[in-house]
Amino acid sequence: MTVLQGSIAWITGAGSGIGLAGAQALAEAGATVVMSGRRAELLQTEAEAIVAKGGKAEIEVLDVSDAEAVQQVSQSILARHGRIDILVNSAGLNVPNRFWKDQNASGWNEVIRINLDGSFYCISAVLPSMRERKSGLIINISSWSGKYDTYMTGPAYNAAKHGVVAMTEHLNQEECINGIRACAVCPAEVATPIMDRRPIPPSAEDRARMLQPDDLGRTIRFIAEMPPHACINEITISPTWNRIFLGASDIKRT
Repeated sequence: MTVLQGSIAWITGAGSGIGLAGAQALAEAGATVVMSGRRAELLQTEAEAIVAKGGKAEIEVLDVSDAEAVQQVSQSILARHGRIDILVNSAGLNVPNRFWKDQNASGWNEVIRINLDGSFYCISAVLPSMRERKSGLIINISSWSGKYDTYMTGPAYNAAKHGVVAMTEHLNQEECINGIRACAVCPAEVATPIMDRRPIPPSAEDRARMLQPDDLGRTIRFIAEMPPHACINEITISPTWNRIFLGASDIKRT
């Protein structure tokens, strides 16, 4: 029996990228994973693939920017399973028009509402039951841009991801007395579909040298398998060949 056998893990942004890799890794470790995202067909396909490999997976279609829908989904999971042991906030996006010269209110709001507000809504939804059980783990997928002011990601994304790190720190400050742990994972470039929304999408060669989703899946599993008395507050991870250090080629300064 694995450490996570019987645990209930709710993962947002689970249809692709880091969220999907996290769901796969946690299911492999024995957790029942509840996969949320906006695309029902994609979620169902990926959940069936997990089940076909012997894992336990369910889906809950969700737009995390809808606070009421988040509450409904959390209550649905609690009604079925009685608890949520692990929350992985992985839903996130960026927009092509991301710099001050072309940023507009619509793009700003989209980035903030998904990356920051969505994480807040999901955390708020699980905290009451975690407090009641005096146990729980929250893993927030932030970004390298949540630690450093990276030019290439733009002000909205940087602000949102810095906010995710701050929320995570406050969770540990306030909720440690309730047995609740939180970790902010801050990866540099990961070869996920979000790369296609870059002003200049990276080449296949560059993507092959980035972190891969499975790298983050293993990281999420590592955090989740730590004993309840150990809190990993934050992990910053980057590819060895780090384009951010090298002056990434998709930066537009004109």
